[in-house]
Amino acid sequence: MKERSQHAVSLALTALIVVTFAGSAWALHRLQQARPNANLEDVLYIPSAKTLKRMSLGYDGLLADIYWTRAVQYFGDKHRRRALGYPLLYPLLDITTELDPHLIVAYRFGATFLAQQPPDGAGQPERAVQLIETGIRNNPDNWRLYFDLGFVYSMNLQDYQAAANAFLRGSELPHTHPFLRIMAAQMAQHGGELQTARMLWQATYNSTDDVAIKANAKLHLQALDVDETVPKLEELVKDYRDKTGTQPTSFFPLVQAGLLPRVPTDPLGMPYKLFPDGHVEVQDPQAWSFIRQGLPPDTGTRLPAKP
Repeated sequence: MKERSQHAVSLALTALIVVTFAGSAWALHRLQQARPNANLEDVLYIPSAKTLKRMSLGYDGLLADIYWTRAVQYFGDKHRRRALGYPLLYPLLDITTELDPHLIVAYRFGATFLAQQPPDGAGQPERAVQLIETGIRNNPDNWRLYFDLGFVYSMNLQDYQAAANAFLRGSELPHTHPFLRIMAAQMAQHGGELQTARMLWQATYNSTDDVAIKANAKLHLQALDVDETVPKLEELVKDYRDKTGTQPTSFFPLVQAGLLPRVPTDPLGMPYKLFPDGHVEVQDPQAWSFIRQGLPPDTGTRLPAKP
């Protein structure tokens, strides 16, 4: 009789939790319809993982999934509106990973988007390091987290010694990827070279199945192509001028002179623009998030702390 009574109480409390969260989801949906610009502070009812754990009756994983969904929605909404701050991204990720310490995608997602500067991320690389170190403590045999740690140290903090140490730590794990030892040596020897940045972003692209992280890595790789191509084109224009005494107004004379196989295009397939002073730009600077080269002279760099 006692066991049946306890079972009935457990079922009742479980039903209450389900109804409560269903009601919260409905209320959140209605609030977002009525107030599309409302901050998440208005709808984040329970900001404490410890409180949530006490209420969860063992359904920590379910609550982690709810908070993980909110973290993704929060980032996506802010990113779509080109917001200049993401103050709740880390708290949401912190709660998510405390509820489920083995949700690897939350650490990797957080590392990528916490570290990037606004409007492309939260501009909090130190928080990214903190989150990944927590992930490593909870998942010490996951080599991808050591890779992410080295990535943030290198790309966002320019601390190449710390990056080398992170890669080296990961390279010592059983069943790790041999690429980590290569990156440890690369960091120790060359630090912030463009090719090192390309290797890091290519490894990020290859090592994740997360759509958002993969898309972000692809944008960075395309931006690196622009950053590498534009100075080469400007140097070719200078060489042509020095040899002929004529300043070209387009790339056609360089093609005719055999200096280029064709009119050069950016990774989006758009022709580069050549200005009378020899400056080369992308067709639409607003279409690019991370390029440092190919921008109008008064635009400045858009890439936060890239080697």
